[in-house]
Amino acid sequence: MKIFPTYRFYFIGVSLIVLLFVGYYIPIIFSLAKGLTLAFLLLALTDCILLFWSGGKIVLERQLPERFSNGDENEVTFHLLSSYKFPIHTNLVDEIPPQFQKRDLKLPMDLSPGNQVIKSYELRPTERGEYTFGKTNTLSTTILKLITRRQVFGEPQMVKVYPSFLNLYKYELAAISQNLRMSGQKRMRRIGQSTEFDHIKEYVLGDDPRHINWKASARKTDLMVNHYIDEKSQPIYSVIDKGRPMKMPFEGMTLLDYSVNASLVLSNVAIKKGDRAGLITFQHKPQTFIPAQKRNLQINYLLETLYNQETQFNEHDFATLYWYIQQKVKQRSLLLMYTNFESIYALERQLPYLKLINKHHLLLLIFFKNTELDKVMDESTNATIDVYNKSIAKQISNEKQNIQSVLTHNGILSLYTSPEHLNTNVINKYIEIKTKRLL
Repeated sequence: MKIFPTYRFYFIGVSLIVLLFVGYYIPIIFSLAKGLTLAFLLLALTDCILLFWSGGKIVLERQLPERFSNGDENEVTFHLLSSYKFPIHTNLVDEIPPQFQKRDLKLPMDLSPGNQVIKSYELRPTERGEYTFGKTNTLSTTILKLITRRQVFGEPQMVKVYPSFLNLYKYELAAISQNLRMSGQKRMRRIGQSTEFDHIKEYVLGDDPRHINWKASARKTDLMVNHYIDEKSQPIYSVIDKGRPMKMPFEGMTLLDYSVNASLVLSNVAIKKGDRAGLITFQHKPQTFIPAQKRNLQINYLLETLYNQETQFNEHDFATLYWYIQQKVKQRSLLLMYTNFESIYALERQLPYLKLINKHHLLLLIFFKNTELDKVMDESTNATIDVYNKSIAKQISNEKQNIQSVLTHNGILSLYTSPEHLNTNVINKYIEIKTKRLL
């Protein structure tokens, strides 16, 4: 048994010592101090008996999710039951994984006799991996609040932090409608293998003469044409750059983790739309390839694969990536490439390979806005250094816009977005591409 005196205990004890010291010179105060000291000791003893020898205790159970969602708020729940015959006050202290760097989390609560209390708190992980929770402690006091009883519950528990799977359900609404054609949209020519054979019918004015089936026409003695329908299941690949530029942090998470979360959300929406979702990761060389499929377990497979992604943030190599895509991806596909360029020079070095990739596939290059620059540009200028900072921030922002202009000039689709709005903007861009029938 360990007895932990409270702050009130120490405050009263020190006050009595001072009173006894003064009473050494004033006999009347000394007699009063002795009486108060005796009463204080009796109350402290009573508090110990109530907490430790009255037969009461606290029963606690911690409930953790099977896995945490990276970048989202995840709930940790506790169920507490008091068997004391009187009300007690308890501070719950949970041993949180060291990755969160939180040492001041206390959950205060009042427990009535025989009543169950449910208490919870939320944690937002910013890294994928394994997180270990320690034991749970309760620090209980009676109404006297002189002595604290500490109880320790449970055993350490490990929870895996996966890419943001909680967002999967949030963005499924974008995939409800199977008809992406919007009113007023111009029907655009589709390039590559984007149609599939449906049936043979008689030729009528307006049919494409290139689709005439001469063998069937010879048998029927009338012109017959092949009728095609738009291919509903198209390959959609998330191409994630794990190189050095993706190490930049925003709101505690790296651009790589933002991209991993967005690729999972996009893959889920694509599969709900009837498309096939795949994955490619690379840095100095290609590292992960999952063929585009729309099987029921594809999302779970992608989730497990993205969870295990590790990187040393080496320099990315787009030349090797181009040859790898040529070997692995035979059908024209939509490639959503998550990467980042900070200067025109960095883009120009890789632009020839991006153009080659875009020649055989539809490439959407996704790069990121530095939101910290917006904060600098919005701040008031009170000193010369502030003027210089705003000027540099504006120059970097203009550089990013120039990068987008260069990509557009070279026929490459691009999405310039802030990390926090990445999921929404990627889904909207995907729907736009499907609506305009660009693939």
